[in-house]
Amino acid sequence: MSDFLPQFIQQLFNGLSLGAIYALVAIGYTMVYGIIGMINFAHGEIYMIGAYIGLVTLSAIGTQSGIPVFVVIGAMLLVSVVLTGVYGYVVEQVAYKPLRSSPRLVALISAIGMSIFLQNWVALGQGARDMAVPSLLPGALNFHMGDGFEVFVPYTRILIIVVAVVLMIALTLYIRHSRMGRASRACAQDMQMANLLGIDTNKVVSFTFILGAVLAAVGGVLIALAIGKLNPYIGFVAGIKAFTAAVLGGIGSIPGAMLGGVLLGVAETFAAAYISSEYKDIVAFGLLVLILLFRPTGLLGKPEVEKV
Repeated sequence: MSDFLPQFIQQLFNGLSLGAIYALVAIGYTMVYGIIGMINFAHGEIYMIGAYIGLVTLSAIGTQSGIPVFVVIGAMLLVSVVLTGVYGYVVEQVAYKPLRSSPRLVALISAIGMSIFLQNWVALGQGARDMAVPSLLPGALNFHMGDGFEVFVPYTRILIIVVAVVLMIALTLYIRHSRMGRASRACAQDMQMANLLGIDTNKVVSFTFILGAVLAAVGGVLIALAIGKLNPYIGFVAGIKAFTAAVLGGIGSIPGAMLGGVLLGVAETFAAAYISSEYKDIVAFGLLVLILLFRPTGLLGKPEVEKV
C-alpha cells in the first residue's frame, strides 16, 4: 500500500474537524442574514471571546484540581455559552437594533466598528500576545493501515466532530419543531407579515443573535483545545472563513452553512497537504469564486423572490 491512502484519510479527518468549526460559526452568519438581511461582521469576534471565556474558566478551575476532564470541558463550554450569549445579545442591541431601518451600508459599518471594538476590548484586558491553552485531551487513536502506515486521530478532533454533529442535529430539530423555531422561519420569510400576525419579531431577532453566539462560543472553546493557543485576532480570519462558508453553501440556508463549512475545511486542508500551506487560502476562496460564478445563490441557496 502506498502512503497516498493513509495520508488522504488523515487529511480528510483533519478537514472535517476544521470544517465543523467553520460550520458552527457560519450558522450564526446565515441565521442573522436570513432574518434581518444583514451581515454580522462582529460574529468572528464573538467566536474569539467564547474561546477566551473558556480559557479563563479553565484557569479558574485549574488543570490539577482532580476534577474529571470531561467535567472541566463541560464547565468551560457552559460558562462560555452563557457569557458569550450575553455578548451576542448586547451586540444586537447596540450595533443592529437602532439601525434596522437604516441603509444596509450603515449597519455594515456599525458591525465593522463593533468588530474592531471587541478585538481591542479583549487585547486590553487579556493582552495582545499569544496565550497557551493547556491540552486536556492529549493523545490520539491510531489506525494501522498496513505496510507500516498509520492514521492518527487526535481526541480533540474527535470531540469537535461529535459535538458539532450533535449541535447541528439539535439545531435542525429545534428550528423545525419548536415554537421559536417556527417563529424564526416565519420572520425569515416575511418579517412584516410575521409582526402583523402577532410574532414578537424583536424577540426573534435577539434570539437569533444569542443562538449564533452560543454556537460560535462552542466552536471557539473546541478549537482552542485543539490548537493550544489564542490571541485576540483569531476571530477576524475565522469570521471571514465562516462567512465564506455561509456564502458557499447559500447565505440564509442553515444546511447550506453546514455544507459550506465542511467543504471549505476539507478544501483548505487538502490544499495545505498536497500543494502548499501558502496556497490553502487561495484554493478556499478560489472555490468560492467558482461556485458563485456558476451558482450565484450558493450550493443550497434559493433565488430571492421580490415581494410586491
